[in-house]
Amino acid sequence: MKRRPISLALRLTVSIGAVIVVVLLVFGWIVERSIDQHFVQQDVDELAAVVQAVAQILVEPQTNNEQLKRRLASAVSGHHNAQFHLTKTSGEVIYATPGSDLSGFLQTSRVSDALDIHSVSNWQDQGHHYRGAVLMLPGGVAVSGQPLLLVVATDIDFHLHYLEDFRIYLKLITLVACLIAIFATWFAVYQGHAPLRRISGEIRRIKSDHLSIRLAPTTVPVELTELAVSFNDMLDRIEEGFQRLSNFSADIAHELRSPITNLRTQTEVALSQTRDVAQYREILYSNLEEYERMAKMVGDMLFLAQAEKQQLQGEYGQVNLAEEVQVLFEYFEAWAEERAVTLDCTGPAVWVYGNRLMLRRALSNLLANAMRYTAEGERVSVTLELHGSDRVLIQVANPSAEIAPEHLPKLFDRFYRADPSRQHKGVGAGLGLAIVKSIVMAHGGRVSANYIDQQIVFRIELPRAFDSVG
Repeated sequence: MKRRPISLALRLTVSIGAVIVVVLLVFGWIVERSIDQHFVQQDVDELAAVVQAVAQILVEPQTNNEQLKRRLASAVSGHHNAQFHLTKTSGEVIYATPGSDLSGFLQTSRVSDALDIHSVSNWQDQGHHYRGAVLMLPGGVAVSGQPLLLVVATDIDFHLHYLEDFRIYLKLITLVACLIAIFATWFAVYQGHAPLRRISGEIRRIKSDHLSIRLAPTTVPVELTELAVSFNDMLDRIEEGFQRLSNFSADIAHELRSPITNLRTQTEVALSQTRDVAQYREILYSNLEEYERMAKMVGDMLFLAQAEKQQLQGEYGQVNLAEEVQVLFEYFEAWAEERAVTLDCTGPAVWVYGNRLMLRRALSNLLANAMRYTAEGERVSVTLELHGSDRVLIQVANPSAEIAPEHLPKLFDRFYRADPSRQHKGVGAGLGLAIVKSIVMAHGGRVSANYIDQQIVFRIELPRAFDSVG
């Protein structure tokens, strides 16, 4: 079973929420980093003041070691967390701040020439955390001619505790901000989908008896305009198809009603009194004509249904249209002589690739239609010609009363007649031209009708077949 896609609201909420969470986390990290760097710089400034004070004391003349120690002790005055350890390079300790033991840091840290944010480092001793540096004092600062090492440090427990509390506070603030941002995102997405819900409500109103409802593209957001236009186009096609289906149902009921009524009437007449064999035979022959009429109508409808589903099957090959027209002329010859109608074909022998029987049926329907509506003594003409380098043009023309331009495209619709008065004059069920269109389209061609010089001209274009003959 195919898994249902995640909703758009959830997708947008998760995506935007994830971006907001990342932004808040990065922002929190930057703030935390900035505060930590501020503390480091603050500690460096405090240690630099101690280093400067020690160096100043050392360059001044000293009377004895006790005086030097008293003055060095005053170097951390005002710097409560500062400590230092002054030794010679030989390891002799000159002075160490009371209560501090920086010897371990001296052994593990590298010696620097200057004190800055890059030369300090952190370490832990007896549960306390320190930040400090090991400095080689300038050459002018010495005792007994020996260079001096100064280990200077400050207690940073307060800073670390503050940062730890700040991290907890920042996490809570970030969590609350993320939840608020996600909820706000969901609400914004929900409100943003309001036009979709409104469109869905309008679509629910559309039923088979309300197919005229359309969405107004100007009342929806720009992003949904194309959707509204496409939906309206789909409704136009559905309404047209539904109308055609309704008309088709009504037309077929009307067409079948006549033969069924005739059969019923004739049967009732036959049963109304006793008749001889000849009379019964005549009634049966009359009924047979009605059966044949209904069978042809059902066969034509089945053919059109197969054509719409692209299920037409048959043997395809090269077809000489000139020969097919001559065969059909021979078939219609008796009818043409009876009505004094002239059949005429002009043009070269043109070849197409297709099903011979279906193409013959299409041409037969066109000729039958032309013969049916041509007055006595007139002419039905068929013209064959090459159209471009790859198309074949077939034109069937016959004299006709003027047909309004709006009727011409509809002549190929099922049961359509431009002259409604011909409905009951035995002129067929109105499926012949629809079958012509389906056959031509099945062969990759086009068919159209035009009224030119008091003639109705049916025009068929088919792909040309190239062979040794054509």
